[in-house]
Amino acid sequence: MIVEILLVLGGLALLVLGGDLLVRGAVNLALKLGMTPLVVGLTVVAFGTSAPELLVSLSAALKGSSGIAMGNVVGSNIANVLVILGITSLVSVIVTKGHDLRESWAMMIGASLLLIAIAFTGEIGRLEGLILLAALALVLWRQLTTGKAEAPELEGVTPGAGWGKIIIWLVIGLTALPIGATLLVNGATEIARAFGISETVIGLTLVAIGTSLPELAASVASALRGRADMALGNVVGSNIFNILGILGITALIAPLPIPPEMMRLDLWVMLGASLLMAPFLFRGLSLTRPVGAAFLAAYGVYAWILL
Repeated sequence: MIVEILLVLGGLALLVLGGDLLVRGAVNLALKLGMTPLVVGLTVVAFGTSAPELLVSLSAALKGSSGIAMGNVVGSNIANVLVILGITSLVSVIVTKGHDLRESWAMMIGASLLLIAIAFTGEIGRLEGLILLAALALVLWRQLTTGKAEAPELEGVTPGAGWGKIIIWLVIGLTALPIGATLLVNGATEIARAFGISETVIGLTLVAIGTSLPELAASVASALRGRADMALGNVVGSNIFNILGILGITALIAPLPIPPEMMRLDLWVMLGASLLMAPFLFRGLSLTRPVGAAFLAAYGVYAWILL
């Protein structure tokens, strides 16, 4: 069991390191190639921060562990709202006024409902994967054509970064991510078997929290710099890409059966957690520390039910 735990911890460390360096390298490369910060923020950063989830889901699906692959995405979306926003709200109050994410939130809800509708068929096959990717293309087109002209603040920008640094960051990131994903999936699968816990539950909790660490680190860092509002955009964008991008790409390579237990609870918890954001985005309410504590308590109850 010690070996499996070390595999999980090593995998998580490589995912965090690889994700950070991949984003850093990709952002600086994109800016050097003349892409605008707006386009970089909506595409390169969004894809880069979700790279751990993508690699883990692909690795799990190819190994036949569809429970981990599905649980990773659904669990990450639940954790993004309840854990990431919860912890960030404890660090610094998240002010929603002046940050109109209502349309993006509606897209996130639409993606969640699309996933639930597909789940009723019992499997996310290649056709469903194409549908999810087509929806992602529409979301990106909408964001790119209606985005505000001003440049957003980007994580990972290093002024004057040379080609040597950029190449090193990309090589290390692209090497660490697949190795970390393989270690994490292998370790988590063995732990699940040893304790008699389903792979789906491991995916929904341990793996999901682990692959959400890059988003958590970015959100807390933003809060400490007085930009806690950035956590909202991180969560909404990540949740959209997790469903439409990660599940879409994974399903094209290896169709994903829907675990029956996920239809009974987890997909609805994911939708419910997303709906919890509505009062704050539509009424301009701030996410205060008591709200953050309530979010974390809600996740604790959910995890207790699972285990």
